[in-house]
Amino acid sequence: MTEPNQDSAMPLDPDDAFQAVSNSRRRQVLLSLSQTDGVVSVSELAREIAAIENLIDPGEVSGEQRTTVYIALIQSHLGMLDDIGVIAYDERAKQVESTEVTKPVAQHIREITSACYEPEDSE
Repeated sequence: MTEPNQDSAMPLDPDDAFQAVSNSRRRQVLLSLSQTDGVVSVSELAREIAAIENLIDPGEVSGEQRTTVYIALIQSHLGMLDDIGVIAYDERAKQVESTEVTKPVAQHIREITSACYEPEDSE
């Protein structure tokens, strides 16, 4: 049996890791935060995720689209991700930032996504 790669090792319970990546919005939060240094407002994050979900530019996201994602992030996703230590969520300030676990989890998401992607035939 091979030893786990230390570069991809995470101080995270496997059940927590699976729970964190089991929802597309949570995966997008992790992917977004892994590419950002510093604090991000939940509103900015909601706009970015709404744009991705609706396949539009972030500047074209409607208030309703942003609000729908914002509410889901606040009510369901950010607290859970914070509880398991994958992100740091300041509920009072409505801000999030990455932790030492964010980037390794996001890298695994990218690897799984790439492994599952099968390009369409160009014929």
